Amino acid sequence: MLDLLAAAGSAGSAPPAWTGWILPLGMLLILWFLIIRPQMRQQKQHRERVAGLQKGDEVVTQGGLVGKITKVEDHFVHVELAKGMTVKAVRTTIGEVLSSRGKPAAND
Repeated sequence: MLDLLAAAGSAGSAPPAWTGWILPLGMLLILWFLIIRPQMRQQKQHRERVAGLQKGDEVVTQGGLVGKITKVEDHFVHVELAKGMTVKAVRTTIGEVLSSRGKPAAND
């Protein structure tokens, strides 16, 4: 009789099989919300900025060059770095739009 009670007690104390998935699922959720989701949001914002480039926008390239857009093409933009000095850059290498043509500057 004691053997049956001991066997029943040890069988009932084993945790369910699904509890082994809690830690990996929790880690994936944390990875999603802390790393993957914010990165996807940044990529979407960058795509929108690049798609909205217009002539006259002041931009910074990913290489750190600051200039004004003089011409917009399908895959390229012409950026004037100084008077008479224009470079042709790939649209996706525009890192940031400093000021848009349609908005007045803050100090004006």
